[in-house]
Amino acid sequence: MLLLLPPSETKREGGDGAALDFSRLSYPELTGLRAELVDRVVALCADEAAALRALKLGPRLVSEVEHDRLLLTSPTMPALDRFTGVLFDALDAGSLDAEARRFAAETTFVHSALFGLLGALDPIPAYRLSHDSRVPDITLRRYWRASLSARIEEHEGVIVDLRSEAYADLGPAPVRDGSVFVRVVSVDGEGRRRALNHFNKQAKGRFTRRFLETRPSIESVDDLVDWATSEGFVLGLGADASDRTPRELDLVA
Repeated sequence: MLLLLPPSETKREGGDGAALDFSRLSYPELTGLRAELVDRVVALCADEAAALRALKLGPRLVSEVEHDRLLLTSPTMPALDRFTGVLFDALDAGSLDAEARRFAAETTFVHSALFGLLGALDPIPAYRLSHDSRVPDITLRRYWRASLSARIEEHEGVIVDLRSEAYADLGPAPVRDGSVFVRVVSVDGEGRRRALNHFNKQAKGRFTRRFLETRPSIESVDDLVDWATSEGFVLGLGADASDRTPRELDLVA
């Protein structure tokens, strides 16, 4: 099974790992694209004002430009530990036991605008680059889309896409049996469903943590729904499934 997570804008500072080494990242086929984009971002950040505009940051976040300027020399830590924010706080990767972290390394990937698909334990530095950042002479959608979609397509098992729509658009998962896009919704007293924002991320973090803790064997979407139900999650086709593609499921928060 392949579990795809969105990244977060915020990252944990520091790290005790060696500097960035592209050979230690998952999907070595992406090394050339990663190296070129990192070089471009480092060069961009030589001009602080230009970098703030490109990264869509205010002056109070100038430290993020420094992170990008030092991408090739700053310390690293595993991706799941690097990302912070609502989803990753709910996941709380640092408190997972060794077996859960090993399972994460086999099944769970984070979609980064800078590095493409990252394995859960891939060592990365702190950085700032979003799906809508403006790197000179590059449109991130065109830059990543074909390569990332090809990497995801290669996976033969169940694919569970928990990314935001913006990141899914940078590298769409295949539309096929066994590949599902999960939306987080709430249900009111009359059964009406609406998409969530803050609690969307929290629900995805809790879902991912329980997946890593229980380490289920998932061979089909039915297996996924059965496992989720057994763990107290409400996952399945929405009430408006008639106008939704078969590969979309609702996770009720």
